[in-house]
Amino acid sequence: MKNALKFTLIGAFGLFLTSCGTTRTAPVAMAENEFRNQVYKEIVNDQSKFKEFMQVVHNNDEAEKWLLKDHFQMMENGKMKEVMEKNPEMKEKMKKMMHEKMENDPEMQKKMQDKMKAKMMDDPEMKQAMMQDMHAKMKANPEMAEKMMDQMIQFLHENPELMEKMKAKMKAHQEEMKAGKKK
Repeated sequence: MKNALKFTLIGAFGLFLTSCGTTRTAPVAMAENEFRNQVYKEIVNDQSKFKEFMQVVHNNDEAEKWLLKDHFQMMENGKMKEVMEKNPEMKEKMKKMMHEKMENDPEMQKKMQDKMKAKMMDDPEMKQAMMQDMHAKMKANPEMAEKMMDQMIQFLHENPELMEKMKAKMKAHQEEMKAGKKK
């Protein structure tokens, strides 16, 4: 009986020691590729875990910058367009979220505006498509149209060179309209 008791105590103590050694730190656990990939799959396949993960990302400035950088890269290489065409609800949510972010972050707003201006100058088709989209939105929402016009006028007053270019274009357009009516 003493031997059975000793054996049981030694076995229990051994199990206790081995169970204490199984805890790993997050960096150690994530260093293992297979384990890390399993964690990623678990997060992306479970909507509540994914939402929780995204909340963590949005609460970390550095992580959010990485996310936005990735987002811009997806936009540039056309992947974002594919995803948005397949999911219009997501497209609207993303537009709303980006609009809110830009309203709250003037630096991001300036970078985005500069990037869009450069793209529009390089791609006339994109410029035309954006103009048509903007005209449709302004027609559907007169309040937004008024706000955009005020912003444009302010922008033109702050940029005299652009103001002169705009005046020249408008004058040329008026002359085209007059010539078209005379025919």
